Amino acid sequence: MERRLAAILAADVVGYGRLMEQDEAGTFARLRAHRKELFEPEIAAHHGHVFKLMGDGLLAEFASVVEAVECAVALQNGLGKRNADAPPGQRIDARIGINLGDVIVETEGTGPADMHGEGVIIASRLQALAEPGGICVSQTVVSHVGHKIPVGFELVGEQRVKNIAEPVKVYRVLTEPDAADRGVAGRRPPHRLRWFAAAAVLILLAAGVAAWLRPWQPAPQAPATSTETPPLPDKPSVAVLPFANLSNDPQQAYFVDGMAEDLMTGLSRLSGLFVIARHSAFTYRDQQLDLRKVGRELGVRYVVEGSVQRTGDQVRINVQLVDVSTLGHLWAEKYDGSMDDIFALQDRVTKSVVDALALKLTPGEQQALVGQNETAVPGAYDEFLRGWEHYQRTTPEDFIAALPHFERAVALDPSYARAQAGLALVYFRAYDQGWAGSLGMTADAAFAKAREYLTLASVRPTSTSHQVAGNISRARGWYDDAIKEFQAAIALEPSDSWSYAYLAYSLIYAGKAAEAETQIQTAMRLDPHFPPLFIFYRGLAQFEQKRITDAAVTLQEAARLNPDNPWPFAYLAASYAYLGREKEATEAIASMNAARVRAGGAPFVMRELTNVGYETHVAPPGSLLIRGLLRLRIPNDFHAAEFASNKLKASEVEPLFFGHRVHGRLLRGGREYGVSVGLDGTAVRFGTWGSGASGGTGTAKLDGDRLCFVLTTTTACGTIFRNPGGTRAKENEYIWSTGAWVLPFSQIE
Repeated sequence: MERRLAAILAADVVGYGRLMEQDEAGTFARLRAHRKELFEPEIAAHHGHVFKLMGDGLLAEFASVVEAVECAVALQNGLGKRNADAPPGQRIDARIGINLGDVIVETEGTGPADMHGEGVIIASRLQALAEPGGICVSQTVVSHVGHKIPVGFELVGEQRVKNIAEPVKVYRVLTEPDAADRGVAGRRPPHRLRWFAAAAVLILLAAGVAAWLRPWQPAPQAPATSTETPPLPDKPSVAVLPFANLSNDPQQAYFVDGMAEDLMTGLSRLSGLFVIARHSAFTYRDQQLDLRKVGRELGVRYVVEGSVQRTGDQVRINVQLVDVSTLGHLWAEKYDGSMDDIFALQDRVTKSVVDALALKLTPGEQQALVGQNETAVPGAYDEFLRGWEHYQRTTPEDFIAALPHFERAVALDPSYARAQAGLALVYFRAYDQGWAGSLGMTADAAFAKAREYLTLASVRPTSTSHQVAGNISRARGWYDDAIKEFQAAIALEPSDSWSYAYLAYSLIYAGKAAEAETQIQTAMRLDPHFPPLFIFYRGLAQFEQKRITDAAVTLQEAARLNPDNPWPFAYLAASYAYLGREKEATEAIASMNAARVRAGGAPFVMRELTNVGYETHVAPPGSLLIRGLLRLRIPNDFHAAEFASNKLKASEVEPLFFGHRVHGRLLRGGREYGVSVGLDGTAVRFGTWGSGASGGTGTAKLDGDRLCFVLTTTTACGTIFRNPGGTRAKENEYIWSTGAWVLPFSQIE
């Protein structure tokens, strides 16, 4: 076994799994060509050699660290040129990390066969921190390279990396024309840090992932109506108000709502008409209405009112179109039909509104008004509407209640795409928000179900199927794909404000914050009684454009309207920090911590944003947020002096665990974890308790004051702290803190 000092270059392809999924043969051929025509020649030209090839990456050794950095710059420049004319789905982008350190050379025959050790491990971890097309290096590399080559270095910060005891100081290589003159620049965190391996399929914003930052419609909230009267659009504008249920059966409300919503959707597809979103229109349910006031609040010229009476299979729809400026009835009509011709009945109502407004339709729109039945089975449509009523209530319990209705709809019509999309939507939310266990399945099984139904629904795409596909792409970090899906959803249902919000959210992550702000403004105009979360998205878009003064005003309102969402407070605190308003920034952090603890979590520590693999990592796009918060005196982790008084000693940890069962759930996503520990130390775990290890049987032991769980191949140790403000009801009275995880929990028996 030989040891020596070496410069190690680690390179890895960005999004390799997605590229292979889209075009396996083509991706393999392109990657092989890049390796043979670019990587291997450049590495050899800089007196290096490849000592390990992986499917989507390589490791190379250089005797000179200067040549290693020069080679990395040449490789990224070469990839940029080769990608210049390639379609987005055929680009091969790479991340590169370089470290100078001690390596162990495993010899085989006459030459080096492989290299191991800390020098190689750190290079690989640095590669994972780099941006697509970027290069990250260690402090030792910066020290040796200095000004020998025309590049600069920008400090990312100290990062804790797996299997390395001490933090590693990480720098980004700058290759802009003036980079050499800037030398070593200030702190700038990476564009997008990665979740721990256990969450590899998700790039979580991870903690809405309990619906905080997640772009999913949250539980019903009080509307955040704009204080300004929306101006009238430059084309006819209409709001379809909820219809009255004149049936003898009050349980027919789901059907009545479905008639109004489907009319709204049909009208919104007409390019010559502006249609208000369901969320705002339905806020007027069961109210005595002043239609002039409704028109002013929604910014529309016309409203559609109506009623539905259903007796058995017979349906009567009464509809009227009102000009709110005069309260004159432009048109009123009664339509009778049966469930067998329900879609033809809806088409007649839509066409009457079009005629009353004298809209000029394109040939495609004229064709779309006739005969576009979503199913030939009336019973399937009825079951779908029953399920959709539950889904609109946006609680896990109602999502679960929606499933059997969607399933019956598909059983009645196996080609019913809208019902298949509904199933995909519910299963993905179960996976994404951590309540798949309520369905009696694992998160992975729920995700597989979502993909299965999405594949079926995509044969005849709907707005819902595009939303599901977009959120799957968004969750995986494929933001360009997510953007395309949400744009497709908008094309099919232009009045759905959430599609614009999803699109805005994805654009922010894709680095297009100005465009995102335009989209969220569109969502707010379509939905004047918009959900409070929309204000946060607008503030986030302003923040990422570095319009800090505007962002602070917007985020202050977002924090007021979303008091249980910690992240508006985080971005507000960062904004105040940039503006020099330290007292207000400190108050915002205190409010953030209070919201986190109320939700079942723990106080915020900086490592959540700056440490790869941290349980609650979130910072998209990240760098601006981190730089702002670093100006404040926020503890880096729970081992800081601020928490010393809350640390439990071994004598307190032992009776808390041994002979008892503890339970908790991830703050973001709600995924459960727990452990039962016998008096002899036998431990039965479920969920994830640090180190990426999931449930299993092992042992628990004390290591000083730390508690360790030992499984067959892994050992995870952490310190236990009391969680001020935590409660048994929220299962967050205590915190188990490792180098990468913070897990709140309570003793439950």
